[in-house]
Amino acid sequence: MESLVTALDLIGLAIVIIGWIWLLIESFSVSVLWGLGCLLLSPVQLIFLIVHWSEAKKPFFMQLSGLALIFVSVVVGQA
Repeated sequence: MESLVTALDLIGLAIVIIGWIWLLIESFSVSVLWGLGCLLLSPVQLIFLIVHWSEAKKPFFMQLSGLALIFVSVVVGQA
């Protein structure tokens, strides 16, 4: 059971990281300043998400799915 929880955690973390990298790629494709801002300052990512929703929605939902998988593994691990 513990190996299942660890596997779900690692898969969820990988999905979150891939979504974050995808969001950085999208921000750099809009502008170098957006990309550097998203890379160095977390609040800029939120602003980019709101302002450029059409470009950022897929990476954002990918990150949310990874976080949901991590949440499921936490719930399973406590049971």
